[in-house]
Amino acid sequence: MISLKIFKGSLPFILIIAMQCSPDQPMQESAETTLVKGYIDQIKKQYAPDKRVAVFAVEPATDTDTLMLKGETDQPMAKKKLLEKLDSAKVAYQDSIHQLPDTSVGEDTLGVVSISVANIRSEPKHSAELATQATMGTPLRILKKEGEWHLVQTPDKYISWMQGSFQPMNKTEYELWQQSEKLIYTQMYGFAYQDENLLHTVSDVVAGDVMALLGENANTFWVKFPDGREAYILKEEAESFDIWLAQAEATEETVVTTAMQFMGVPYLWGGTSSKAVDCSGFTKSVYFMSGKILPRDASQQVHAGELIDEDKNFGKLLPGDLLFFGKSATDSTRERVTHVGMWIGNNEFIHAPGLEAHVRISSVDAEAENFDEFNLNRYLRTKRIINSRKDIIALRDVKLF
Repeated sequence: MISLKIFKGSLPFILIIAMQCSPDQPMQESAETTLVKGYIDQIKKQYAPDKRVAVFAVEPATDTDTLMLKGETDQPMAKKKLLEKLDSAKVAYQDSIHQLPDTSVGEDTLGVVSISVANIRSEPKHSAELATQATMGTPLRILKKEGEWHLVQTPDKYISWMQGSFQPMNKTEYELWQQSEKLIYTQMYGFAYQDENLLHTVSDVVAGDVMALLGENANTFWVKFPDGREAYILKEEAESFDIWLAQAEATEETVVTTAMQFMGVPYLWGGTSSKAVDCSGFTKSVYFMSGKILPRDASQQVHAGELIDEDKNFGKLLPGDLLFFGKSATDSTRERVTHVGMWIGNNEFIHAPGLEAHVRISSVDAEAENFDEFNLNRYLRTKRIINSRKDIIALRDVKLF
């Protein structure tokens, strides 16, 4: 047994030494590290405030003689500005920030979705949350690879993980694909067939799927998928992409007509196709078929378009306006936008509420049979998307990352 003698007047000194040597006591951060972390926070707020659409995962490491910057980013200007700040402050550092796309993807930094609806997850594993989906023909920016998973970015700037389901391409291959004549599937759901007899299927297809057009006959289009598979599509179910895109216009009539075609489509968290949708996936899909790309989530869509109402003055609303719901800000909490629906007139809006498990129509009229008291009580505001370009991408502008 070890005996510890504590001499009179020595206890404070011993406790101080014990505290300094304790492995549970964190080392005090240096002034230089605090400064660098402050710069990183400033840059992140300016260039990558939303990690769903921009990567800036950078931190200082102090386990070497020289401060090391570790992490990764897809924002070259953010990295440049950070290093300029450090140079101006005369901070000695070693730059180990990986610039995305990472070398792990080689020259194939682009890609195109090759199945009817591709699942894109929040982490590189099948058990991870379904973050979003992308339909056939959607261009992708490939940021990095981990095993069989790829970190990808879709045209709405959303960044998540895919396993397969797309054709990797280098810049030349991607440009050739973009230049090829295209076809878009315009029905809610159907099939592509092996031959003109339409007996055996190659794949299912959904509204918004885009494929290369190889030829046509009296009843069918001959098409090629991004992965090289060839198939036949009924003419009455598809259109020339260029002709469709030239005519695509978001009007009160077109978006309401499209929205009504989604009636009864099942709810799926992360869903963004005519197979299944979540609330923002529904509004996103409706506007996509009118040539507009909205941000992915309701909390992002709320920043798009023009403000119309915040006071339940529903007489100001027009069909196609987006209604947002959630929790208002308080003195101690931020606003939380958790749901979105689309106004169709007559005091009604169409939406994909998870509790109902399918797309349905609700009313803000307390006397109506379909009165939605729950959502009325959490109403936040309405934004107008039609004729607005604020935080909205025109599909015709999506060419090359």
